[in-house]
Amino acid sequence: MKKITAFYLEGCPYCRQAREALKELTSENENYSKISIDWIEENQQPEISEKFDYYYVPSMFIENKKIYEAHRGEKFEECKENIKRVLEAAVS
Repeated sequence: MKKITAFYLEGCPYCRQAREALKELTSENENYSKISIDWIEENQQPEISEKFDYYYVPSMFIENKKIYEAHRGEKFEECKENIKRVLEAAVS
């Protein structure tokens, strides 16, 4: 399995939504819970976040390749599908 690097901001509603989607997905598929996710709060670790190309959070990368970047107005189901796509990429 590949490690996921995920960027977020404390207090961000889209990041909160992503965590909830991740929680649902890992309860639906136990293989997802085995994936290592390195959550990086971009304001607390700017030296790491500035090395990655993204604008919105949450953003998720596998091996420095952006797999998912949230967008303004994203609904929960869309977020969940995007995170599932990231998890599937990490499993393969």
